[in-house]
Amino acid sequence: MMKGRAVYILTNKNKTTLYVGVTSDITRRIYEHRSGKLQNSFTKKYNLNILVYYEGFHRIEDAIAREKQIKGGSRLKKEQLINSINPEWEDLSNEIGITE
Repeated sequence: MMKGRAVYILTNKNKTTLYVGVTSDITRRIYEHRSGKLQNSFTKKYNLNILVYYEGFHRIEDAIAREKQIKGGSRLKKEQLINSINPEWEDLSNEIGITE
């Protein structure tokens, strides 16, 4: 996984809510979601801190376009996307260098 530009999906421990995000630095961004730095955010409100999907990109423009495509899809489409690479919905944070 390249460190950097990515689109990602977070969920909570009960897998009831999904959040699709885009970032230029996925390791830093996931850390921010988990650290409580984003106090009034959607991810904080719904305890979304499990990384269940991510895709890396060379160009941020491509990551943004992919984020819009994923966000435009149904919950079922998002679940199918997650299941295609992570059928157990395990936390993938260790793959991007987060070991907490």
